[in-house]
Amino acid sequence: MTLLDRLILIIQYIFLGFVQGFTEPIPISSSGHLVMIQDIFGLKGTDLSFEILLHFASLIAIVMIYWDDIIHLATKGCQYLFKKDQSGKQEFNFIIYLIIATIPAGVLGVLFEDAIGETFSTAKMVGISLIVTGIALWIIRNLRGRKTDGELTMKDAIIVGLAQAVALIPGISRSGATLVAAMLLGMKQETALKFSFLLFIPVSLGSFILSIDSLLTDQFISQWPIYLISFITAGVATYFSLRWFMNIMARGNLVYFSIYCFIAGSIAILIL
Repeated sequence: MTLLDRLILIIQYIFLGFVQGFTEPIPISSSGHLVMIQDIFGLKGTDLSFEILLHFASLIAIVMIYWDDIIHLATKGCQYLFKKDQSGKQEFNFIIYLIIATIPAGVLGVLFEDAIGETFSTAKMVGISLIVTGIALWIIRNLRGRKTDGELTMKDAIIVGLAQAVALIPGISRSGATLVAAMLLGMKQETALKFSFLLFIPVSLGSFILSIDSLLTDQFISQWPIYLISFITAGVATYFSLRWFMNIMARGNLVYFSIYCFIAGSIAILIL
């Protein structure tokens, strides 16, 4: 491989890391955009282990942003569980609801993720899924819920968990699906955001743990230097993208993401 080829390869993986990282927190589907980018530029398709590695980079960024909330939930939840401190009941329930909401995507992901990826990972299918995402975002564009952290129910957890499972389909945004479900259930934007992104943590961590064997193969390890560049790029992009998206949510400007999904989806269907 020539020096120019190596440089092109580095740029390619920086670009893939940026696309994955930037689109992960916002409701426009990171997996769908990876499919479209690879189709548009004729980039070499990435394997599932590489995508899981980038998701783990996004996970680290999300944990950094929600670190105080995670520590608060863990501390108060443990106080309620082990010391029967009633002041921690709300946080304990929140943790239980996160666990319940994780189950649908976790089970379906283990059983069918490869099959779903093979079936739906074409540009046209991604385009259709993006338009579906756009319609869902359009529906909730003006919603302002009232339900706070302490008012969540088992029903809320199950419905949001099922929405996350639907997002296994490339083009259906995970954050978009969970936010749409949460806001249709009447959650405040802050609560919907927190529940959605804390819900990403166990699913992403579980996927990473289950794929450790594939991450330790000789073929994968030989690519670590170039993969590390994508990993760092994805993590940094996710951090700033999520901070930006939190401000967008606070101003109630989801309609712009809806319009973007319509445009990107139409391009994918008609052109790619």
